[in-house]
Amino acid sequence: MRDHGAMDTHFLGIPELTKAPPVAVVIDVMRAFTVAAWAFAQGAEKIVLAESLDEAQSLKDRHPDWVTLKDGAPAPGFDLVNSPGLLRSVDLSGRTVVQKTTAGTVGALAVKEASLVLCASFLVAEATARLLRNHECDSVTFVVTGEDGQADEDLACAQYIARRATQAGADAAAFLHRASESRAAAELATGVRQGVHPDDVALCLELDRFPFAMVARLEGSFMVLRPCAALPG
Repeated sequence: MRDHGAMDTHFLGIPELTKAPPVAVVIDVMRAFTVAAWAFAQGAEKIVLAESLDEAQSLKDRHPDWVTLKDGAPAPGFDLVNSPGLLRSVDLSGRTVVQKTTAGTVGALAVKEASLVLCASFLVAEATARLLRNHECDSVTFVVTGEDGQADEDLACAQYIARRATQAGADAAAFLHRASESRAAAELATGVRQGVHPDDVALCLELDRFPFAMVARLEGSFMVLRPCAALPG
């Protein structure tokens, strides 16, 4: 898919990524980058995006004070699950979080060679759009991580951020409604997925709850996510 306008935008699933684009916005609404935003709001210093569960556990073994989280049910070697409802009461002040999820972290690692990688959900949509405006990005690839690029909650969020990056008055209502009607939302609400809090869907649909964007960069051999205050613009 491709939109035409002031910013050339592409919406691709992870399997469609043949090379790293110059600028990538990786979307995972339910729930990786909603959880990441909450982790920073709870004081986390950085999030290391792990390639595998084994790598996450190895990092935990080497750094016992790091906090590990994953999709699904609780498991030995992991401190938390990928749930914003469960994470919002955890004090992460100054901590390093290691995150491994099925889609979001995979998408970010797939574009790790891009010059600018942002990870996003509805919670940081405006800050993400503002950062794209401030960087005057001519071409942006939005990575729709869920369901091989077909997850409507991720596509809706990507399209909303793309519109916000070029139209200050864009209305979020229709995009949030699409996300609320998505398969992922239904699976979270009905208990199909494990490691879920009853508030997770509502928390994933909060618009602009936090004022920061999330920038991922290679730091040594690891892809590390950090919050970034988006300047007015």
